[in-house]
Amino acid sequence: MTQPTRGLDPARSARDLYGVELRRQRQLTGLSLDRLSDIVNYSKTHLHGVETGERLPLPPISEKLDAAFGTGELFQGLWGAVKREHTPRRFDQCLELEARAARIQEFSASVIPGLLQTPAYMRTLFTKGHPGIGSKEIDGLVGARLGRQEVLRNDSPPDAWWILGEATLRQAVGGPEVMREQLAALLSLVETRHTTIQVLPFEAGACTLMSGTLILLTLPDNSTTVYQEGPRNGEIFDDRETVMQRVREYDRMKASALPPEESWALIKATMETYEPCEPPQT
Repeated sequence: MTQPTRGLDPARSARDLYGVELRRQRQLTGLSLDRLSDIVNYSKTHLHGVETGERLPLPPISEKLDAAFGTGELFQGLWGAVKREHTPRRFDQCLELEARAARIQEFSASVIPGLLQTPAYMRTLFTKGHPGIGSKEIDGLVGARLGRQEVLRNDSPPDAWWILGEATLRQAVGGPEVMREQLAALLSLVETRHTTIQVLPFEAGACTLMSGTLILLTLPDNSTTVYQEGPRNGEIFDDRETVMQRVREYDRMKASALPPEESWALIKATMETYEPCEPPQT
């Protein structure tokens, strides 16, 4: 019987289970790390890190491992469990619906939405939001959020529409370099075949969710679920009355927000206010 990787306990976490299963499947097929590296096009160092639980199995490695071992969707399913370990419980159902949604509509008042965040922006939020947490745990949180973004790169991505409060552009999360990179990333998604971004300017005045987040997730059967979040709590709603009310609120914010071309211009102008740091004088 194959022995589990030293130090890993599959009963302790999905991350450990993933590493143990990777080693087991590799040994069953008689593949060395070098050979598996050639097959899945990931470095031996990275594969060893996943086996030992030191690295997260970021997409698309799970699909490649399933193809290499002929394990159906085993590793893809394990990756889903790994992601959920690094996500607040209240968000679990939202994540499941997000992965299946045909349409995603989101408003965020003060923070760039997770599906749009760059790794540096994520890392800053997690570091500030979890004082004292270790770098390994931060890596896990960043990896889980990056995994969520794969939904936008699927062969059939959802129609995604974001309304961003102007404060999301102005709050200097991580400093000038992080924000410049973050806003540059937004520019490429303002108006594409599957994505739209609008900015709700300060001049629009008060809105329904001035300090929160609203997500509308519409599945292929046209059913819509609402996820609404404040600073310390989040709730899921799927009753018709609440859904219709939130959809109307979202539509009103769309009407008040800048059109995509003006939103692009505002994002670009704000990005240029974040001057790159000058190198120290020698």
